[in-house]
Amino acid sequence: MLSENRSAAQLCPGPAPFGSSRRELFRFGLSGVAGLTLPDLLRARDATAAGASPHGGRDTAVIVVWCHGGASHLETYDPKPDAPAEYRGPFPAIETSLSGLRYSELMPRQAKLAHRTALIRGVAHRGICHQQGLQTLMTGKEQLALKNKSEHPDCMCVIGQKRARPGDVLPANVGLPPLPYGGAAYLGPGHEAFSVGGNPNDPKFEVPNIALTDAARSRLGRRLGLLGSIDDGRRYFREDREIQARDQQYQSAVDLLTSGKARAAFDIAREPDTLRDRYGRTRWGQQLLLARRLVEAGVSAVTCSLFQVEGGVAGSWDDHAVNWDCFQASRERSPVFDQAVAALIEDLYDRGLNQRVLVVVTGEFGRTPKISQAVGRPGRDHWPSAMSILLAGGGFRMGQVVGATDARGEYVSERLLSPNDLLATMYYHLGIDPSQEFTDHTGRPVRILDRTEPIAELV
Repeated sequence: MLSENRSAAQLCPGPAPFGSSRRELFRFGLSGVAGLTLPDLLRARDATAAGASPHGGRDTAVIVVWCHGGASHLETYDPKPDAPAEYRGPFPAIETSLSGLRYSELMPRQAKLAHRTALIRGVAHRGICHQQGLQTLMTGKEQLALKNKSEHPDCMCVIGQKRARPGDVLPANVGLPPLPYGGAAYLGPGHEAFSVGGNPNDPKFEVPNIALTDAARSRLGRRLGLLGSIDDGRRYFREDREIQARDQQYQSAVDLLTSGKARAAFDIAREPDTLRDRYGRTRWGQQLLLARRLVEAGVSAVTCSLFQVEGGVAGSWDDHAVNWDCFQASRERSPVFDQAVAALIEDLYDRGLNQRVLVVVTGEFGRTPKISQAVGRPGRDHWPSAMSILLAGGGFRMGQVVGATDARGEYVSERLLSPNDLLATMYYHLGIDPSQEFTDHTGRPVRILDRTEPIAELV
């Protein structure tokens, strides 16, 4: 397995970077008479909710903190200080607030909060490159072919489809920005995440197209009026349910553009300076703070894709030696990551949101426990056979570790779990029945998940 993953890693160019231009934020496309594209994105408003589980409720939510590229479990939540030198790396392990559990010394703030988290060390899969890893982990369907878009909807799009309601002002699924290589697949483009780019730490940060100038409001009114005239003409000849449904979607679009609630939810400048400092005045810190604002305002699913630390050597978490020195990257990344995640967990508890909001910290896989020296510097390659996933909140049983890896961190040695198990737990929290079926592009019924039971230790 080790040599197989190394071979794949050598062929992998690394995770695709996000575009530097974010003109596609909230693709509302107010550029046509009958061609408004926002209502297409708001078709999720017509979805009906799944039956609630004992855990589920309308106000439950999930925040996924995505370590884009795949974080090393040995440099975060599963250090192996007693392993041979070619495995353990240079960072000692430290005690946490949970007896017997140790983290890498790079995670001191999160170590103090271990009693408020649940660490999953037993998840493994077979997706050896970034696309396969993410698509397997976040759909619950094994994906072994290398495709930039998933054949199945990622879980955040499923949540958005199931939790959206007619009349909701805010979208159900927001990406800060969305998961790379994911997407709505056969659910259709109306269920893609609302994409928010840019740097929330920038004093000039704003989300365009959630407020209208007077001129834009006038243009929108004229266009909607003309569109209504066209639809009225069609109604003269026949009653059209599609027109009625589209009327609701257009109204949702207008509500979002004109609602003070939407503008307020995305206005991170409303947070006090002390709290913003607590998260860290960094892109990652302010992304997570914005995520908390959104779930507090009623958004059901928020993804924070953590891509690059400002000024750091690493472009992602893809720590191949051919890319950069993995330990230098860890030293630069970890303080920013540790502070932001710890602040999010503390903030949710302080606000009493820990029952209704579940935080999931993960990437597409772990990294090779054996350190590579491909170009004279250390690196860790792709390793889906072992990884660490951190959960916080959600009303689950915290203060525990589920599963374990062997002495070198190579393979799961206790309580082997699959991505399906993780997603079933997320859906359970949200009150979504994963035994429900969608219809794929071929007309074939596809269950959301093949197995529907959440991780027992957490429930």
